[in-house]
Amino acid sequence: MTAAEILLEQVRDACAKLGVAPTTFGRLAVNDGKLVGRLEQGGRVTRSTIERVHRFIEEKGAAPAGSLHGTIPGLEPNTPPEHAFRFFDNRQKYQMFVGTSSEKQVIADLALDELERAHLKPPAIRIFDGGAGDGTALARMLRGIHRRHPSAPIYAVAQEVSMENVRLTLDKMHDRFQEHPATLLAVTNLRYREAPWLKPERSDVPLVWHEVALTGESAGEFEAQIEALTPFLAQNWQARISERSGNPIYLQPTALLIYRADQRFLIEPLLPKAGMARADFDLILVSHAWSAQASLAFKAGRIIAPLTRALGPGGRLLGVQGYGHDPGMEIVRTIWPDEDPFQHERHQLLRETRRQLGAAAADYRFHALPPSRAIFRYDMHALPTETDPGDAKIPISTLFAAWNAATYVAQIEDPRLAAAMREEAYLDATRAVLRRHRGLWFNDEMFVISKREE
Repeated sequence: MTAAEILLEQVRDACAKLGVAPTTFGRLAVNDGKLVGRLEQGGRVTRSTIERVHRFIEEKGAAPAGSLHGTIPGLEPNTPPEHAFRFFDNRQKYQMFVGTSSEKQVIADLALDELERAHLKPPAIRIFDGGAGDGTALARMLRGIHRRHPSAPIYAVAQEVSMENVRLTLDKMHDRFQEHPATLLAVTNLRYREAPWLKPERSDVPLVWHEVALTGESAGEFEAQIEALTPFLAQNWQARISERSGNPIYLQPTALLIYRADQRFLIEPLLPKAGMARADFDLILVSHAWSAQASLAFKAGRIIAPLTRALGPGGRLLGVQGYGHDPGMEIVRTIWPDEDPFQHERHQLLRETRRQLGAAAADYRFHALPPSRAIFRYDMHALPTETDPGDAKIPISTLFAAWNAATYVAQIEDPRLAAAMREEAYLDATRAVLRRHRGLWFNDEMFVISKREE
């Protein structure tokens, strides 16, 4: 049997168990009401589609005895995992999105507000940035902490698996060490459930532990020493693509610690030792750390719950994900009317996290927040003259930036994106939305988990 025929049998079985029509199943599972019809016609099926269907079936409790995974041998040609969409690791789309939107700045400011609600304790302010990306939000948070607490030592841990993102993050740090000398920065490629403790789960996996004590006093001196770390990153920050998830995972677990040599005496109590790092953070930021199509159990059990356990007494975790209901989704649904990328809202995430924590959940408070606070907006940068509804000639660069942002946020896979861009309709849809709203903006959703005081 072909992959399409095997998947079709699994889908029909799931439809019977769930009591839903095939078109409804396709729409709910993969945002494609014609899925079953294409399978019945012998259409090709990609590994990404199979994995999304299997996750949906398992999440709904309609899987047969035994696992669905690995039940479809000999897949027909499909999109390789390295070409599949990953919200947090699609280089070109990510860089354009960060450079043309205010999202990172808005999130950093919200994180600083949460830090002010935390119960800070000596000897330092301790923050964790899960999925630091290019370091834009982290750098803004560090500047904000300096503005509020200019003399307090800072221990900041940045988790990021992409070597290029780590390079970009470090490129923003030299002035932080100059302005705020008592800064200890740890950067690691460990998984979310490992990173707060700077320690791999498996004891037989060697950890590369590298400390850099910066010398001098100027940002220029620090910049040169940080840039000299490029060969170290190239050697140790390598990743491979998981055949099962299509996501990048580290080849060599690594932790890089950077601080000023002249501040060693002050930060000595904060300096972790290999395999013995404390994880009692005042603030944990976890922003867009998961694919929207990932299962609820994965989001809560593999990311949110482990990071929650890394909070110190009085500490706060700020979670951020896409929400939709904005002009960006208007663009997307003009091309794909049934698109619904945001599968699990904050209340579901918090309930599942509470369940995953078990008895330990009693140590935490789960704040879904009212809509007026939980839902926040950020904008695409554009000159007013570029989106004036009376201007018939919106610059093509603005249209491309808006289209990229809308499809990036909605996590549209490259094959569907390429097919849509063969026609002019995507530009017409983007132009119409920009004129209607005089610009482009998006909604994100946030939630907070706080740890009770001991």
